[in-house]
Amino acid sequence: MATQIYVKSQRNGYLSLWDAMFSLRIRRRFSLWSMKKDPDLEAALHRNRRWIVNNQIKNIVMRCPNQVASVKYLQKKFKTLDLQGKALNWLKKYPCCFEVYLENDEYYCGLTKRMMFLTEEEESVKDMQEPIYAERLTKLLMMSRDRRLNVMKLNELRRNFGFPDDYLLRIVPKYPQIFRVVNHTGRRSSMEIELTAWKPDLAVSAIERKAMKDGREPGFPCSLPPTWVKSWERFEDFNSTPYISPYLGLNGLVEGSKEMDKRTVGVVHELLSLTLWKKASIFKLGHFRRELCLPEKLNVFLLKHPGIFYVSNRYQTYTVLLREAYNGSELIEKDPLVVVKEKFGELMQEGLHEYNRRHYLLNLEKKRNKGMIMPKPEKRRNQSDETSEQDKEGGGDLGGIFDPEERKRFYKVLFDDNAP
Repeated sequence: MATQIYVKSQRNGYLSLWDAMFSLRIRRRFSLWSMKKDPDLEAALHRNRRWIVNNQIKNIVMRCPNQVASVKYLQKKFKTLDLQGKALNWLKKYPCCFEVYLENDEYYCGLTKRMMFLTEEEESVKDMQEPIYAERLTKLLMMSRDRRLNVMKLNELRRNFGFPDDYLLRIVPKYPQIFRVVNHTGRRSSMEIELTAWKPDLAVSAIERKAMKDGREPGFPCSLPPTWVKSWERFEDFNSTPYISPYLGLNGLVEGSKEMDKRTVGVVHELLSLTLWKKASIFKLGHFRRELCLPEKLNVFLLKHPGIFYVSNRYQTYTVLLREAYNGSELIEKDPLVVVKEKFGELMQEGLHEYNRRHYLLNLEKKRNKGMIMPKPEKRRNQSDETSEQDKEGGGDLGGIFDPEERKRFYKVLFDDNAP
């Protein structure tokens, strides 16, 4: 009979050797994701989450005939939006954004006038920003190894960069001297966008642009409290080596070397700098592992640089943010499209406040009807008001001691012996 070996644990008392090894393995796996929570950045993620969901609902409604969708249809789409519960309840939470009405025993959803106005403003901004979107797409292709990116993969992050859904028809054909769509196999999944002309003026990263503006050598900024001594020491050691531009080739770089790590940090930093909210899903960034020469375990790699990146697992979706781009929970520099989207967020919040207030009053009324809330006694102030009204009815103007001038004369007579 095999002898069972037990190990003492500070947390769980005595454990078998197998259980102790399993617990250690789980803790190690968990520790790979351990990063001290930043309440401000977590709040920014929470605010963006609601906006992203409602923006997707808005896009679904806009694509429907007459820009009206049945709530049953939206309910089916809820699974793709990672939402639970009833679509009708969600839509009613935002009355300033969505207009829900009943017709032929079926609920339908359209956009409110204010929402339509913001949608038109958003489209106007996208039209004006088209040259900037073309530059962003050019920079993405210039960072890739073969100057090509798969369309299916790029579609996963197109909204992060602000690209319209129809960017393949709206932007790419307008710049034939820069872009070309290729498909060597004929399959839809193998369609790629290829760079046909190198643009030296765009091969300048955000780090290099900031360094030129400040008149110094390019280097990464660190956004950590001074009490994080060890993290600061690791960052300064990492930042002491020369900066490597993400637009340079891979010639001479060895996988796993400090130089390769420096370039990888530069690539992720530049990618996040090109996004609207200076953040992206780590899972989606991993799609470009081969094209951008990213490490296989990108999550583990990013956690080694907490002064530059902030990694969050909110909503069980691992997201990386650029620390330097935020002041508290607010973006420091806002893209014009972000400004419009924040107006959308304010409209959402206004509707949510209206919804919560309405439900609070309804619940209060229900409790009163059930006798759960006793009516408040009338204040004594009301009694004095009634007395003053009776005085008015009896004597008209108060006059007498209540008149300021009369009160002065009264006290003068009372305390001054020489007064008439």
